[in-house]
Amino acid sequence: MPELPEVETIKRVLEPQIKGLTIKMVTVRRPEVVAHPTSEEFCALLNGQRISGMMRRGKFLGVSLDSGDYFMLHLRMTGGLLFTPPHYPEEKHTHIIFKMNNDYELRFSDTRRFGRFWFLQKGETDTYSGVHKLGLEPFDEKMTADFLQTSFGTRKKTIKECLLEQHIIAGIGNIYSDEILFTAKIHPKRRADSLTENEWQLLADAIPERLCYFIDKNKITSEDYLQSKGKDYRNTPFLQAYGHNGEPCPKCRQLFDRMVIGGRSSVFCPSCQKDL
Repeated sequence: MPELPEVETIKRVLEPQIKGLTIKMVTVRRPEVVAHPTSEEFCALLNGQRISGMMRRGKFLGVSLDSGDYFMLHLRMTGGLLFTPPHYPEEKHTHIIFKMNNDYELRFSDTRRFGRFWFLQKGETDTYSGVHKLGLEPFDEKMTADFLQTSFGTRKKTIKECLLEQHIIAGIGNIYSDEILFTAKIHPKRRADSLTENEWQLLADAIPERLCYFIDKNKITSEDYLQSKGKDYRNTPFLQAYGHNGEPCPKCRQLFDRMVIGGRSSVFCPSCQKDL
């Protein structure tokens, strides 16, 4: 699943291309992909609307319109967005096509069909997408060591599982929780209530730093993004822990280990990230 750095990359690639364009027509091939309102209403309400920009909230993307209306989407496991010239070969499992006034198309494809769209009219409260349930953005000035300790400090849950709770911190998933914990030198299995004040500070420093680092490393031109079908920027070679089970740690050369925590794979260095 794309996490915050990947979703931010998609926004930064697509927004300059679609901003200011008018949606001429919307085609929905799989009605279940539109969660609110009906797919028919979704198409009718978007036709003729001019795009004013894009936004990101956690792992959600939003497209804002001059009217004050907007729509949100979540890519889930396999969703992807491409902005293509006319007659560009379609990806398999293309479910929604937004045809623009310059004849380019914004296309949503999704092999597993878990991705969803929600259209909200100006002034309408979004109680549908789940965005209203999200916690702090990792870059929020309130995302401090005190905030983390207050949110998680009495929890018996592992710190790995805590970092994945979207209603506390929005946007962190399995990949970047491994990277954050490796940088903070905290074992993923540590109970949250066992962390020291210094470790909460290390975590508060690592969360925005690591996410900013990977956003920067994910930079890609619009041409390369299209050529790669919006996929090659993901899981960059700059990952230090995630996906490196059995390989030497870049800091101490001990082999990375792997365990399953809360049903999710966690890769860590047994030397740098000591368990209690």
